Amino acid sequence: MLQGIELINCAKANAKQGVAVAAEQSGYNKNIGLFIENLHKACQQIGVDINELYDLITDQQIAQENRKVREISPDTISKL
Repeated sequence: MLQGIELINCAKANAKQGVAVAAEQSGYNKNIGLFIENLHKACQQIGVDINELYDLITDQQIAQENRKVREISPDTISKL
């Protein structure tokens, strides 16, 4: 089971799929209550207040998903 910032990052990455998926991906399986409790604790430790999982989705994420532009970059710095 993930804890701390790792839990927050995983929950944020899976927030759009819902709490059940986020809990599963974070190692909590079907224990959604414990997942939510630990997520709230982790967020409090870094000074972030959330009411629900979807609060972790930022405006930047939404804007990036709505863009029609593809980001293209080289495989390595030496191929700039």
